[in-house]
Amino acid sequence: MWHREAMSVVKVHGLTKQYGELNAVAGVDLIIEPGEIFSLLGPNGAGKTTTVEILEGFRPRSSGSVSVLGVDPNDGDSTWRNRLGIVHQNSQDAGDLSVVETVHHFAKYYRNSRDADEVISAVGLDEKRGSLIRNLSGGQRRRLDVALGIIGNPELLFLDEPTTGFDPEARRQFWDLIKSLQHAGTTILLTTHYLDEAEALADRVAVINRGKIVEVATPATLGNRQNALALVKWRDGESESNQPTEFIKELAAKYHGEIPELQVIRPSLEDIYLRMIGE
Repeated sequence: MWHREAMSVVKVHGLTKQYGELNAVAGVDLIIEPGEIFSLLGPNGAGKTTTVEILEGFRPRSSGSVSVLGVDPNDGDSTWRNRLGIVHQNSQDAGDLSVVETVHHFAKYYRNSRDADEVISAVGLDEKRGSLIRNLSGGQRRRLDVALGIIGNPELLFLDEPTTGFDPEARRQFWDLIKSLQHAGTTILLTTHYLDEAEALADRVAVINRGKIVEVATPATLGNRQNALALVKWRDGESESNQPTEFIKELAAKYHGEIPELQVIRPSLEDIYLRMIGE
């Protein structure tokens, strides 16, 4: 265990952040491994944004230990920042610049930047290279945000609500982009309100509520989801079972074959999440 933690991209222990009498973060422990997509889930006001901003070095903590890429964010210098990529939920880039001008300009800020033209292609903006930022659609603008987040060839990428406002097709295209970044070796910390997005992308998820981590698990096992009762529904009734395959076999025998309008429903990640945060 010690060796695994020593190699971790993010290590957090006992993290707190207080604003007067308010405990926005109340003792968070986290470990994020190299190359994984780690999703932080939680309702508004749960401490999610505060935690991420502390990891990014934008907000001081009240207590606890934090290591990001082997560095305390409070002591992070320009060399450390060059190893990070950050995509905020709301960006304020110059609307009078074109896509190609913007990406090439930001590339100059980094010591080990990726090829700007390759990044534009990677995020699917080849056809919009000469377009002004103010003329981009919401989905195209979000792709540009990601281009600026990855232009520095980051080891760790922070993605804050990356697909807000996307249509379903654009969201799935964006998921493919995120997976390609992971396959290239980038570690990704994702915050999202879309539970299907976390399930599709994340290797592990952490649920934070009232400033504390409720659980860290894979999407499939969060809240003991894999062992939850399954609801078996058919035209003439429904029943819960912890052995749905055996139940269906018995049901099929009664119907002498095909069971009319058969459905097997297990709790979704959203069902488990809402139960964990008390909603």
